[in-house]
Amino acid sequence: MSMQVNLIALQSIVRKECTRFLRIWVQTLVPPAITTTLYFVIFGNLIGSRVGQMGGFSYMDYIVPGLIMMSVITSSYSNVASSFFSAKFQRNIEELLVAPVPNWVIVLGYVLGGMTRGLLVGSIVTIVSLFFTDIHIQNFAIVVLVILMTSMLFALGGLFNALFAKTFDDISIIPTFILTPLTYLGGVFYSISMLPEFWQWVSKLNPVVYMVNTFRYGFLGVSDIPVLPSILMVLAMTVILFAVIMGMLKRGTGIRS
Repeated sequence: MSMQVNLIALQSIVRKECTRFLRIWVQTLVPPAITTTLYFVIFGNLIGSRVGQMGGFSYMDYIVPGLIMMSVITSSYSNVASSFFSAKFQRNIEELLVAPVPNWVIVLGYVLGGMTRGLLVGSIVTIVSLFFTDIHIQNFAIVVLVILMTSMLFALGGLFNALFAKTFDDISIIPTFILTPLTYLGGVFYSISMLPEFWQWVSKLNPVVYMVNTFRYGFLGVSDIPVLPSILMVLAMTVILFAVIMGMLKRGTGIRS
């Protein structure tokens, strides 16, 4: 297929993905805004006023980047996982597989759809945060780079989950038992420098810590983790996961019975 035909196929998949979650925006875009508003009220205002400063900033300012990142991670992941598995369950994924569409176009189409929802939810959460605090971005380039890379990585993670899932229950296993604990223990609500040395070391095994801290560095200019190694690690994980998924699609893992 020529590049122009591939771009038409990619555009069609992305448009289908965006139309899907925009059609049910009350279920896909509103809940993260409500949940994050509760975090701002409970943790930012009520508990945060007792916590005082963290990392040299008010507790509200400190948790805003983490909450934005958390909403982007969960939305990017869940969009691709649910959409791709639904296509498998309804067997309309076969229409894509028999069409002369390269696997990389299929992967990129679903990932861009997941990234769009994640970034849209992140933007909504950012707007909500403006009702509670003023946002001053120290390094706009790092903010954009990290949020794009993170949304892409977790959109790929959602596709990986959907390929292996055999039932709708399988879709909820990884978010419940892996994604949520990693996110809540990823330094969204606290600085890992507050932890004992052993638990700081354990926290550094959590990849979400690197994403949240690098994103926070873009907002506040402070991070518990060196920024450049964090960016390189997220980039490496994205490339590896993309290669793994391409290999799975080539072998037909999870899509051929």
